[in-house]
Amino acid sequence: MNTRSTVMQPLAPLLDAQGLIAAQREFAAARDWERFHTPRNLMLALTGEVGELAELFQWKNDAEVAAMTHSPHEFERLQEELADVMMYLVRLADVCGVDLDHALRDKLRKNAQKYPAP
Repeated sequence: MNTRSTVMQPLAPLLDAQGLIAAQREFAAARDWERFHTPRNLMLALTGEVGELAELFQWKNDAEVAAMTHSPHEFERLQEELADVMMYLVRLADVCGVDLDHALRDKLRKNAQKYPAP
């Protein structure tokens, strides 16, 4: 007989962005930037940051890209651009009322259905 509880345990978050969301809200409020943080403006800023991230990879082969992690200067630039992308993505989701953890779970479930493991 199975003695394990049938009570569903809450799932650990895939992405816990609450601290970042709170920090970004405070940052924007302190500068009176909420009026600029419209979905359109945030999406355009996100696109710009993705472009800056892509610039780091432009014209490099896979070995050169892998070597970026061994160069302190290049690694710092990579880290900064990834952070910029994440910050704009999280801010956009917050302003649009999207729970990224829920969205990620839902998308992973849909991907699993669309692309089942062999």
